Amino acid sequence: MIALIGIDVDGTLVGSSGKVPDLVWDLAAQARAKGIHLALCSGRPAFGLAAEYARYLDDDGWHIFQNGASVVNLATRHSRSTPLPEGSVRGLIAHARATGQVLELYGDDDYVVESEAPWAREHAELLGLPFKPRPYEILSPPLVRAQWLVAPEDAKKVVAPPDLEMAESTSPLMPDVRFVGLTRHGVSKGSAMREIAAAYRIDMRDVMYIGDSGNDLSALRVVGHPIAMGNADPQVIAASERTVGHVDDVGLADALRIAISSR
Repeated sequence: MIALIGIDVDGTLVGSSGKVPDLVWDLAAQARAKGIHLALCSGRPAFGLAAEYARYLDDDGWHIFQNGASVVNLATRHSRSTPLPEGSVRGLIAHARATGQVLELYGDDDYVVESEAPWAREHAELLGLPFKPRPYEILSPPLVRAQWLVAPEDAKKVVAPPDLEMAESTSPLMPDVRFVGLTRHGVSKGSAMREIAAAYRIDMRDVMYIGDSGNDLSALRVVGHPIAMGNADPQVIAASERTVGHVDDVGLADALRIAISSR
């Protein structure tokens, strides 16, 4: 019996239209009525459009942002977030300034990017945030996640410092970009799903997770019901017990129906 569902955003909840179908919100309400907890589980930050999505899913529960670095209860604003090591942050900033690559730094409530590159602007729009490049030093600690925006052919060249965890993700709204997120070592969507399940006193065997990208693998590997979207990366499909429809065919609705029927 499924008691908790973790739901990825880009490529799972949101497809190429940039909108969440009404059918998904209707089924989410049905799931909540059956006593199922719904947790957004995104690489996006805990503000902007991601926070809105989370409130639609469950406005009184725990949600996962920043690839697990921000675990936030939107009703109470209580946070179980994990900061990045300061030394690693300094190294990332120095590398970004030396190479001109697009680096974003995130806290629980704000983010900063220095680059004025088109990708940086486009990503701000995707997040539902104003685009305003600022010096990295303006962001108040704690910083919980860093993210490189790189071309697909450059994603595998990114090397994480030994004290950081690295996860790659994509968005159908920015198909020519790979997002390489960096969190403190040991912090991932999988660790955050375990933390939320424990908070709700739910056995991991009764947890479903639905995703499509590499940053979802850690969560898919720890839940009892791992579900891949039809548009998922091959390794995500291999790590899942079943595959539902493509995001643009509202495949998430198929997964939600499976969970509802288990109650």
